[in-house]
Amino acid sequence: MQKLLIIDDNDEVRRQLKWGLSKGGYELTFARDGVEGLNMFKKQEPSVVTLDLGLPPHENGVEEGLRCLGEMLRINPLSKIIVITGNEEHGAALKAVQGGAYDYYKKPIDLNELKIIIDRAMYLQTLEQENQDLRDSSVADCGIVGECGTMQEVFTLIDRVAASDVPVLITGESGTGKELVARAIHAKGPRADKDMVCINCGAIPENLLESELFGHEKGAFTGANRTVKGKVEYAEKGTLFLDEIGEMPMSLQVKLLRFLQEMVITRVGGRRDIEVDVRIIAATNVDIQEAMQNGTFREDLFYRIGVVNIVLPPLRDRGADIALLANYFLKRVSAGAGSRGKAFSPEALEYINGYDWPGNIREMENRVKRAVIMATGPQIEPDDLGINGGDVLRQRLHANDLSLKEARMLLERDMVEDALKRESGNIVKAAASIGVSRPTFYDLMKKHGVRNA
Repeated sequence: MQKLLIIDDNDEVRRQLKWGLSKGGYELTFARDGVEGLNMFKKQEPSVVTLDLGLPPHENGVEEGLRCLGEMLRINPLSKIIVITGNEEHGAALKAVQGGAYDYYKKPIDLNELKIIIDRAMYLQTLEQENQDLRDSSVADCGIVGECGTMQEVFTLIDRVAASDVPVLITGESGTGKELVARAIHAKGPRADKDMVCINCGAIPENLLESELFGHEKGAFTGANRTVKGKVEYAEKGTLFLDEIGEMPMSLQVKLLRFLQEMVITRVGGRRDIEVDVRIIAATNVDIQEAMQNGTFREDLFYRIGVVNIVLPPLRDRGADIALLANYFLKRVSAGAGSRGKAFSPEALEYINGYDWPGNIREMENRVKRAVIMATGPQIEPDDLGINGGDVLRQRLHANDLSLKEARMLLERDMVEDALKRESGNIVKAAASIGVSRPTFYDLMKKHGVRNA
């Protein structure tokens, strides 16, 4: 039975809805005001809510009802909320719909009409939830985690391109998860039961890359004592993932272009054309537009591989996803290391959110692994992560994101660190050099987490 939450401060209305909807196949829950309604919403996770806008302490206004609407949609955007209004609240009802409400219904209540709206909302919510669950499970299985708007757009693109065979180009800084996106596209597509074969175009010497891709015949070159298939042939009926394609030498780009145009390859040293059936997904951290202008990447090849371009954002631009990913990796790493129960301290989370993450997701995973090993207690502290607090503050200062108090803290920390280096770790001399007593210097070291190496 799907859950229906009714939030209304009018006893008579609640009795009417309880009598009229009790046989509708719903699990009914009632609340008298916004506070109780939000608590029930969090506890029961209803599919549909009917919400009276005129709730205490503003029964004659709509402020409390609109506040509850916004909070419920923040908690669960998929929940369908039907706003119940009086005739004089038409403008507020329209504002509620613009703010994300599913629909509105004017009093007096006709149970048959309201039940039709509720049933339609239940049906739509079920479809959306099933689609969301399917998408989340398949994407999460590939290790992609994210809730920010940019990543939601990425998930939508993955869904759209997975069912087709169009070539996809994934771009983004190193460590942003380009291969994970490629695996998600493959896993959600019709070729999922076949192999996804990967080749790093920047890690293989130029003289070997053609053979790696297309294979070679026996006797094609010194040491070629047998015929060997290339990555393309091994990806037959599946997906070929060309990682770091921006590093591919120009001489091989021409041969790759022919293969993409005709889906035919010729092994090194061979004379026979071999037809292949593979899907192409490519990735690069190179600025392809700049590479084409510089003449290091062919424009015609770009149009072949980049029918759809998925751009992955750097971790520093993903807002709340930073803490979300940190906790995701902590849970995963802790389970594997037998260190369940560890958590980030508030200071560690502050460092995590303030750090610039130049190595993106790959760096975060590495630092969380380190922290689980280094942490001696149940809480992970900033030092366990190996993130320098001064670096965090300097990055924020560069972004004009520091208050005067924080800027002073940055200056204090830098002066303490510089004094220690200048005096080779001698606390007495370091304290004297910046005009403070030895106990004060110790306090400053403790305050800023500075260690005397």
